Amino acid sequence: MMENLHRVVITGLGAITPIGNTVEDYLAGLKAGVNGVGPITLFDASNHACRFGAEIKNFDPTGFLEPKESKRWDRFSKFAVIAAKEALSDSGLIIDDRNTSRIGVIIGSGVGGLLTMETQAQVLCKKGPGRVSPFTVPMMIPNMATGLTAIALGAQGPSSAVATACAAGSNAIGDSFRLLQLGKADAMICGGAEASITPLGVAGFSSAKALSFRNDDPQSASRPFDADRDGFVIGEGSGVLVLETLEHAQKRNASIYGEIVGYGTTCDAHHITSPAPGGAGGARAMKEALLDGKLNPNDIDYINAHGTSTPANDSNETSAIKTALGERANQIPISSTKSMTGHLLGGSGGIEAVACVLSMKHGLIPPTINYSNPDPACDLDYVPNTARDNQVSVVLSNSFGFGGHNVCLAFRKFS
Repeated sequence: MMENLHRVVITGLGAITPIGNTVEDYLAGLKAGVNGVGPITLFDASNHACRFGAEIKNFDPTGFLEPKESKRWDRFSKFAVIAAKEALSDSGLIIDDRNTSRIGVIIGSGVGGLLTMETQAQVLCKKGPGRVSPFTVPMMIPNMATGLTAIALGAQGPSSAVATACAAGSNAIGDSFRLLQLGKADAMICGGAEASITPLGVAGFSSAKALSFRNDDPQSASRPFDADRDGFVIGEGSGVLVLETLEHAQKRNASIYGEIVGYGTTCDAHHITSPAPGGAGGARAMKEALLDGKLNPNDIDYINAHGTSTPANDSNETSAIKTALGERANQIPISSTKSMTGHLLGGSGGIEAVACVLSMKHGLIPPTINYSNPDPACDLDYVPNTARDNQVSVVLSNSFGFGGHNVCLAFRKFS
């Protein structure tokens, strides 16, 4: 049966990120090591322990969404639909009555419509139940990024949503990959979206001591693998890919960015927030992705790390990479693009998959910015501060989430 699986290629990219609101701008930001972190402007954060994040800059859904729609959609869904429209346009794929049932959507989100939940809870408390918006539930539920994307694009094929915390975007891509391998669809629009820079989101992560508290110098706060890291920086946005079976893409003469060849997904079954000691679950996910893609450690040219800038994650991920790749780990460039974008939670796997594909296409290894003080527990090559020009043929992308969810995706240049 394994010999009959379809090859799966990437034909479209879409992104709205804290360092660029299109794929083109995102690529420029990755090359230049742009820092997307700054003071929170979406709400008054003056009484919060953490007062900064990585927001989308100059966000304007005009031209993408009807004004009435925009009022009835949570911010995370807007991000998802905008990124998906860019990805579909980039792919050149036309969805119509002839193929709609063979094109599906899976968009992951760790939290969903948190802003809607907060604002409507306030309406309930202040004005009573009769004033709560009838759109509260459809705006809030995490699957609505998938649902609204499918509606906007007219995709009636396999459809679901993934809510595996910070692994959600990568799980969505991996699950789409599997459906295409098995011939259950011809194309999938997939990725992640998040918009959790809200009073409750920031307060909750702050209380959990997960965020950085460098309010005096927020631009230096996201510093993955650095000895002085003290927590992650919350970000927002969306990254979406169009995946197709190779046969479908070639039949329509599509331009192909690359191929997805491996998907590993595991669970630590250890703790609600802390990774398993030594990153054991992450290591297993990486090994699964290698096995799935018929790859060996010497094939890997770059790893886009989960790299959250938290003390526990970065040392454990370093150990996981060593366990999965052995001595080869010391020769592989590894970077965390979260140093630039902050941590998009369920959206991170989406924009990081886009970064991996751009890395292969443009021979670019993005940097880990804010890296100045090496940590003995993090002793690999983290591409400090400056991007590298390097031919990249095979890339791994790691995503780990609360609840012990681990995902590794393997991408390869198409040939």
